Amino acid sequence: MSGTVGPRPRAREVGLVLGELEPGPLNAITDVPDVRVGQVTLVEGEGPLVPGQGPIRTGVTVILPHAGNLFREKVPGALFVLNGFGKPTGVAQLEELGVVETPIALTSTLSVPRVADGLLEHAIRTDPEIGITTSTVNPLVFECSDAWLNDMQGRHARAEHALEAIRRASLGPVEEGNVGAGTGMILFGFKGGIGTASRRLPAELGGYTVGALVLGNFGRRAQLTVAGVPLGRLLRGWPPPGGREERGSVIVVLATDAPLLDRALGRLARRGALGLARTGSIAGHGSGDFVLAFSSAIRIPHEPTEPVIPLRHLAESGRSIDTLFQAAIEATEEAVVNALFRAETMTGRDGHTAYALPLDEALEHLRRAGHH
Repeated sequence: MSGTVGPRPRAREVGLVLGELEPGPLNAITDVPDVRVGQVTLVEGEGPLVPGQGPIRTGVTVILPHAGNLFREKVPGALFVLNGFGKPTGVAQLEELGVVETPIALTSTLSVPRVADGLLEHAIRTDPEIGITTSTVNPLVFECSDAWLNDMQGRHARAEHALEAIRRASLGPVEEGNVGAGTGMILFGFKGGIGTASRRLPAELGGYTVGALVLGNFGRRAQLTVAGVPLGRLLRGWPPPGGREERGSVIVVLATDAPLLDRALGRLARRGALGLARTGSIAGHGSGDFVLAFSSAIRIPHEPTEPVIPLRHLAESGRSIDTLFQAAIEATEEAVVNALFRAETMTGRDGHTAYALPLDEALEHLRRAGHH
């Protein structure tokens, strides 16, 4: 396990291996074929809070299950609500119909309606018949609170930023830490934000990939656990934000190319909660903890041409489904750790400062615990 020189590294870049399954080539949610991520980061102003004006420390992150017309070619999806202290939109129809038909957006709590407006604008531009000759559309927006660093009342993440994030959505590496929706987030009392990771099943089990993207904004310092090491209790002299323990939320998006429908994806989503638990999460009373899972392997037409749709579905028995569950747990855990490792110290409104995890000290504790 090497020291930290230059830009803040991801967990595996310093030799920290979590779990036993191999990651995909990018160790990111974009290892799942055709999945894209786009982000817009908004940082502006310093000093005292002027409600409605700034300082601004927020953004938008979007995940596209595929590059086609999502409204016309929906993908199966399911949501697990670990703790429902949250203000997402679109979840009732997702639970009822089991499909995702817009990009999945993450943002600041009070910006949910404005970001949803961007998803609606994108859908209407793509399908002008929405609400006229065909049905309405269900935008999916999830949130965490960035109130300690950001002027939340300003609702600075808006429709145009959601549209720009969709425009930027691409394959390839995913930026982590203080970016997109993660710009103003705090994780286990340190600076948090966006993190991602992936796991790939062996070829004899189908070779499927599970990717996780996490918006991490939860946990008390003393709860932080990395690779089974109670790191939060070992790190001393690093005050939590404002001298208090931050309570927040977490959004986990799980993508897979395994052919699963919504019921099985619900099972996968529940395993994401076990990945959070490995990092020390207790899903506290004031924490909005949501896990959304979707499969990019199945397309469900908006207007089927036949009354019965034949669909492939992975047999839910044996080693493949168990290993998919394991993949979801490991990818979620590592995505949280990557969010912590990659995030950098940030000062926001009223001089509030969220300090980055002290990596050299953290790695020394991990070495002493036998992680080399």
